[in-house]
Amino acid sequence: MSKVSTNQPLGTPTWIELGVPDLDRAKAFYRALFGWEYEERSAATGSFTLCLLRGQRVAALRPVTVTAVDAVADVEGESWWHVHLATDDCDRTAKEIAVRGGTVLVPPADVADLGRTAVVEDPTGARFSLWQGRTLAGCELVNEPCALVRNDLACPDPGPARRFYATVFDFTLDGNDDLPGFDFTFLRRPDGHEIGGIFGDPAAPASRWQTVFEVADTDELVALAVAAGGTAGAPEDAPYGRMAAITDPFGTSFSVITRPSPAS
Repeated sequence: MSKVSTNQPLGTPTWIELGVPDLDRAKAFYRALFGWEYEERSAATGSFTLCLLRGQRVAALRPVTVTAVDAVADVEGESWWHVHLATDDCDRTAKEIAVRGGTVLVPPADVADLGRTAVVEDPTGARFSLWQGRTLAGCELVNEPCALVRNDLACPDPGPARRFYATVFDFTLDGNDDLPGFDFTFLRRPDGHEIGGIFGDPAAPASRWQTVFEVADTDELVALAVAAGGTAGAPEDAPYGRMAAITDPFGTSFSVITRPSPAS
């Protein structure tokens, strides 16, 4: 378990949100999976719902129409949890992204009193946001069941992505001996902390930042997801735990993992 109360270092995945066409149905689905409760908020950019785990803010939902042009949503009808990377200066990092071959889709703006954000796209087309925390540093609980545990970028051409993130966020790039035969590179901050990775997959239809939630029991979570109106792949044992792919009632894809206990 990790509680977060201060802003994370540059480039750390720090916040996630999801746009949904039916907010009530989304709240019911994610409550069934993760036991989340909710807090309604509003800002100049519109209303949104904070997702709470034991009273701590761990994500956000916001209403969108299926026909809306939405810079946060992914293209071609796909839906993914949208990751925010930490920065202590949203405006400066957004300018750096534009200089390094990325695109600023929505310029920096304040989100109520919570923080400052911008929506951007890397040179491979993967969208993410920046988050400069104010009263909200980001996810207040991570690395525990029913909370965010990991984000990785999957893309058909990983070379430009690796150069971009290493340059903008000063990440180092390390190979992964645990996944022989896979084109996977760890992303590490200058302090050595692993923030995620980039997975080269020639069969991927587009570049996407993917989200993984930790759960206490992957098999049980799969059953809960199906009962709540979603779909799920069969659980599989992976090098880092037991995983399954989940799709919510609106077609949003994410993964869950039960990691081995430290004693195992």
